[in-house]
Amino acid sequence: MMYLLRRFGSAFCALLLLTTISLAAEEEEKLPQYEFEGVSIPAASPNEPILQQFSLDKAAAYLEEGAMAWTHSHGCVSCHTNGSYMVLRPSLSGALGEPTSELRDFFVSELKNYKQKTKQELAIGANAATVVYIASGLAEWDKHLTGKLSPETDDALRFMFEIQHENGTWTSADCWPPLESSPYQIASVASIAAATAPGWLAAARQDEEVKSSIAALENYLRATEPPHDYGRVLLLWSSARYPDLLDSAQQQELIDRLFSFQNEDGGWSIRSFAKPEAWGRGNRAERLNAESDDLRSASDGHQTGLALMVLHEAGIPATDERVARGLNWLLTNHRESGRWWTRSLNTDEWHYVTFSGSLYPLTALIRYGAIEKTKVSLKK
Repeated sequence: MMYLLRRFGSAFCALLLLTTISLAAEEEEKLPQYEFEGVSIPAASPNEPILQQFSLDKAAAYLEEGAMAWTHSHGCVSCHTNGSYMVLRPSLSGALGEPTSELRDFFVSELKNYKQKTKQELAIGANAATVVYIASGLAEWDKHLTGKLSPETDDALRFMFEIQHENGTWTSADCWPPLESSPYQIASVASIAAATAPGWLAAARQDEEVKSSIAALENYLRATEPPHDYGRVLLLWSSARYPDLLDSAQQQELIDRLFSFQNEDGGWSIRSFAKPEAWGRGNRAERLNAESDDLRSASDGHQTGLALMVLHEAGIPATDERVARGLNWLLTNHRESGRWWTRSLNTDEWHYVTFSGSLYPLTALIRYGAIEKTKVSLKK
C-alpha cells in the first residue's frame, strides 16, 4: 500500500490540484456580471433558460441595472456597457420612459476629465474611443430628449475632432472585439454622433475650425476598405444616418451582403462576419479557431439585434419576410435574466457583449413595432 501511495501519490496530488483550479475557475465564472449595492445580475451563460414569452420589463431592467451598476462600480465610460447604453437608450424613451439624467451628468463630468489628458495619453488604449462614445451619447440625448444642441454636446464633438488623426479616424484598442478592436468601429460611431446632434453637422461643414476634420472623416469612411463584414454593417449604419455618405447603390450592396449572412432560423451570428484573424490584431484567433462549427454559426443576440437595427435605419420594412424571421428569432430566444445570449469573442469570464447583445435586440424590436406592450417605466 505504501508503495502504491508513493508511486501514484504525486499524480493524485497533481490531479487534485487541477480539479481544485478547475472548480475555482467555475466559481469565478459564477460571479455576477454586474453588481453594485442592491443590484446583482448573474453571470451570463448559454445554459440560461429561455423565457416562454418575451418580457419587455426584464429586457429593460437588465439594461438599466447593468448600465448603472457598471457606472457606479467601475467609474468609467465603457464602449461595451454604459457607452452603448447612452448611444441607444435615449431613442427608446417613448417605450421605456426617459433615462435617468445621472448618466448624462456622468458623461459630462468624464468629458471634463478627458479634456485634462495630454494627446499622448489620449492616444493610449481606448481613451480616444471613450471620448467618441461620450460625444455620441450626449448627441443622442440632445436629439431625443431636448431636441436642441447643448453646449456640452458641442464641446464634446469639437474635442472629439480635435483628437482625430490626420487620416480621419481615431486611436483604438485592438484587442477587445467587436467594440474595442478597430479604428473603423470608432470612425463609424463618430460619424453617427456628428450626424445625430441637432443641427451640428450642417453648421460644422461651414466652420473653419472643424470642416476639414469633417471632410477627413467622410473620406476615411468612403475610401477605407472595411476590415471585415462586421465593418460593412457599421458602414451601412453610418450611411443610413450620415447624409450623402454613400449613394443608394452602395447602400443596397451592403444591405444585400448583410442579408446573405442570415441563418435559417432567422438570426445572425457575429462569428460569421469576420475570420478569427481579422478581429483586432488577431489576438483572439486561437480561441475562435478552436470553436466548433456549430458554435461559430449559431445565431446570437448581438449580431441579430445589430443587423435588424441597422436594416431598420436603412429603410427595410417590417413586412420584409427576412426581417420578420429575424424579429421572431429575437422574440423566441429571450432569456430569464432579460438578456439574449452572445458568447464573447474574447474570454469566457464576463461576456460583456451580452449587454450590446441585449440592447441591440430590444432597440430593433421597439423600432420595428414588434412588441405588443407599448410602454414600461423604470423610474423609481
